[in-house]
Amino acid sequence: MSRCRRSGPRLHRHCETCFSRRCKASIEVSVSCMVINCRLLCGASFHMCKEDEHSLLCPNEKVPCLNAHYGCPFIMCRSRLAKHLEVCPASVVCCSMEWNRWPLENPDAPLYTNLLKELHEQESLDLSMALRDQKHLCARLKMRKCFPELMEEQEEEPATVEEYDDEEEAVKETMCNGMHVNGYEGPGGGLVNGPSKACEKALKEDVVLNGPVDKDKYNLFEKMFSMEMGGCKQAEAEASKTEEHNGKNTSSKGSSNPQGASVEPEKMEANVDITKTGLAPWQDGVLERLGQEMKPREFNMYIVHHGRMLISFGQMDACTPRDKDFVYGNLEPIPVQTLCTFKVPSSYKQRRIQLREFNTRVMTEHKSVGTSDLDMSEKDGGEMDEMFSTLLCYAEVEIRGHKISETVATDGLYVDIATQTYNFATAPFKSNATLTEITADRDLKLHVDLDTEAVTLRHNKSTSAFTFLCGHFFRRDEFASHFKNVHLDIQSSLSGWFEQRCPLAYLGCTFSQRRLQPSTHRAKVSYNQDLSIFTLTPEVPASLMSDSQTVPLKAHIKYEDSLSNLPFEVLCYIASYLDSFTLSQLALVSRFFRDICATLLQERGMVGFKWRKKSYSHGRTHWKPTKVWEFSTLFSKVGNWCIGDTPSMAEHLKHCPFYQTELKTEPFALASMFDNKEKERHSLVSLLMRRK
Repeated sequence: MSRCRRSGPRLHRHCETCFSRRCKASIEVSVSCMVINCRLLCGASFHMCKEDEHSLLCPNEKVPCLNAHYGCPFIMCRSRLAKHLEVCPASVVCCSMEWNRWPLENPDAPLYTNLLKELHEQESLDLSMALRDQKHLCARLKMRKCFPELMEEQEEEPATVEEYDDEEEAVKETMCNGMHVNGYEGPGGGLVNGPSKACEKALKEDVVLNGPVDKDKYNLFEKMFSMEMGGCKQAEAEASKTEEHNGKNTSSKGSSNPQGASVEPEKMEANVDITKTGLAPWQDGVLERLGQEMKPREFNMYIVHHGRMLISFGQMDACTPRDKDFVYGNLEPIPVQTLCTFKVPSSYKQRRIQLREFNTRVMTEHKSVGTSDLDMSEKDGGEMDEMFSTLLCYAEVEIRGHKISETVATDGLYVDIATQTYNFATAPFKSNATLTEITADRDLKLHVDLDTEAVTLRHNKSTSAFTFLCGHFFRRDEFASHFKNVHLDIQSSLSGWFEQRCPLAYLGCTFSQRRLQPSTHRAKVSYNQDLSIFTLTPEVPASLMSDSQTVPLKAHIKYEDSLSNLPFEVLCYIASYLDSFTLSQLALVSRFFRDICATLLQERGMVGFKWRKKSYSHGRTHWKPTKVWEFSTLFSKVGNWCIGDTPSMAEHLKHCPFYQTELKTEPFALASMFDNKEKERHSLVSLLMRRK
């Protein structure tokens, strides 16, 4: 039922101010009416004429959800709206958790090299998450921002001429008051409303200075003044007829030289310049004619509305030249005094090379130099790594506020002008090239740190660390579980607590083990790089796995899809115990299981808008939303974690290849084993006193 109702009849005179549940006023026409109870049994009593007003406040009235415009299909009593918002499928929350990663100083370290070699053998949570962040980082870094001098030169595309699909539209644009406009030939063979030479010159200058002209706006301006042009043409025709009539009258009266005094009307009409008589902004002398024919108020309004066109067509200057400025008549010239406001402080000491001592100063010359001018061999100064150089440039922008090749002021007198030469094998780059496109054919390398730092939005990040965002969508009742299990329990504890690495990892050891697991059941935590989410996979008991292995091969082939043979109601009941991420994956198995998961969409799913861009034949675009139902990426809620039965790290160190013990075969003296009488014990104070 819609909340928007038509305004009913006006309340009675008595009922308008009566709020008593026991009103005993007599029923009279246009004065009062009887008292009734709410039909939905909410307990309210009111006059009958107030029934429509009560329906807007009745707690038992059936109304749609507050998020009905966003896709929620539920209709409920008004008293349940607040409680429904907690589980509303259209009440979607976006996770705004952020974390930072530092770029690696040495991507060729033994640990990172060995981890990438064993990438498919073991799945480390920190490595998988770092590779995902690096992939997203490369996709958003543009090469144009760091290396604009290494971009390809774009060729200007020729302007396309618009073609009319319908002949009637072309006729409408070319005919106005019976006159041909927009550059089409009129009955006399000439262009009536075509642009003049000054107009074409102004258009060319505007293309050079401000880029290509918007043809749609230009055609719109042409239409605006086509009516005025037609009126001017009609006025000129009337004026030519009047002059022709006057010429005939003078010729009939006669004169002293009748042969040379007559003027032919055809020649007179041919000599009239149409482009110098109208009031359009592109016509020559339009401002002078407007100043004579219009009032100052109308003239100012014309300048306000058409000032931009007047400047584009060269009728007026954008800025008044200095020689045309208004100058007062009786003013004496004032001499301009130049003052030097900067004084070198007395404490400033020049370097010896900056003094004018030619004996000690080395002769220099002004020359633009770069790193390519250094005497380096091709092996030492060969091709650079695009990934490492781009991350370095972005780090310089963050931490120093400028790039390496920009000019830097060292003090109040001197400025350092630096240049940086880059030598990339893939240069020049395309205009919209990203770091992912440039390094697509290269071997995989890790360029960001494995450890993360959680930083809130209120923190001022003035460092060269790169920021990453979670950005996943969840129902309002699922968000708390996602934030606790993923960001607080797993992600913040990867460096040593949730996942523990070998203490000799800096030497290249890739061993790691996961210490924590859910306290209620055994499960394995893994990271999905394609979906950028953590998943929780329960471990199947060995007894069940052994039973499945004893089934013969023929039985496997015969009952290959035994789960689908169960009744539809039983499968729906089983699916109700699955988490949201499992339901989203189960819906991809087959159409049958997709229909089963669809029965749980309103209870467990979420709805949102998916915007699509639609282009039309006339060139315009329009964004249209589509309601999309889906499941979130939340796994089963884990209340508590416990330490699993993983062996101690000392067991690994017994056979770690990087743990090399040094066996002593000869006796050696410890630090405290010496004779106090023979050797004096030196303290820190005595050592300092001896140095003095």
